[in-house]
Order: sequence, then C-alpha cells, then structure tokens
Amino acid sequence: MLPGIKLPVPKSPEGKTYLGLKGDGSFTIPQIKANVVIIEIFSMYCPYCQKEAPIVNELYNAIEKNPDLKGKIKIIGIGAGNTPFEVDTFRKTYDIPFPLFQDEDFSIHKVCGEVRTPYFIAIKINKKGTHQVIYSELGTIKNAEDFLKLMRKRSGLK
Repeated sequence: MLPGIKLPVPKSPEGKTYLGLKGDGSFTIPQIKANVVIIEIFSMYCPYCQKEAPIVNELYNAIEKNPDLKGKIKIIGIGAGNTPFEVDTFRKTYDIPFPLFQDEDFSIHKVCGEVRTPYFIAIKINKKGTHQVIYSELGTIKNAEDFLKLMRKRSGLK
C-alpha cells in the first residue's frame, strides 16, 4: 500500500486532463484516473535521474501512442528535496511531458522510506478505489519497452 501522499492539483489544464482531475486543492495518487500509475522519485541533481529522463520520456510516448494503454497507465514525477524552480528546470531541460511535483521539504520522500533516486513505484488502482503496489525498486528502468511489458504483466493489462 502506498503511503497517503497528497499532491497539489496541477495548475495547467494539460496536467489536470492527463491525470483526470478537476478543480483545485490537493489529491492523492489513487485518485488519478488510470489503471496504473508509475511514480518516479527523482532529484534534479541526481546524474542517474538526468540520464534516465529520455528513457522515461520514451516510456511515456510508448504508452500515449498505444490505444490499448493510453489513459490506462499514467506517469508522474516527484522531485525529492527540489524547489518549484528546480522541478521546472528539470522539466524544461529534459522536455518532460508528464506532471512533475516538488517535494521541497522531503515530506513525501520521508513517507516513502527516504529512498535514493531514481526510485520507481507503480500502483494498480482497483475498481473499488483501493490500490496495490505492483513495483517498487531503486535504480533505472534501463529499457522503456521492457519496463512497459513488466507493467502490463504485473497489472494484468492486455
């Protein structure tokens, strides 16, 4: 079970639409309209995260181009210890197409077990609104297609 992480609803209409959220305020990750949510805990200063960014973008593009997966698997990033400026710099530098959130005070990082970066967590959201963690690992995903196959297998998505 993922700890109760509250994030601000994205200000951008694209971010809200992508996550299937409305209004303002905050949300929890299982409220995202998806079957699976992949969470990357990153830091702008992490060289592995920087190197991994194009691969995670490739994963995002593979999901969005596949009509069987688009809307069912979503990706978000959480910048451990990063300010809004640092998260925005990471987004612009690596042309990140999915929503990124700052964790300036490390509060999310702490409830996730103070993991090193990059750290990937995937949750499967069940029909009743419950969820289960189907992936939780430190390190890079290495290959977008292989990681996507693993997510499909663990989540039961065809």
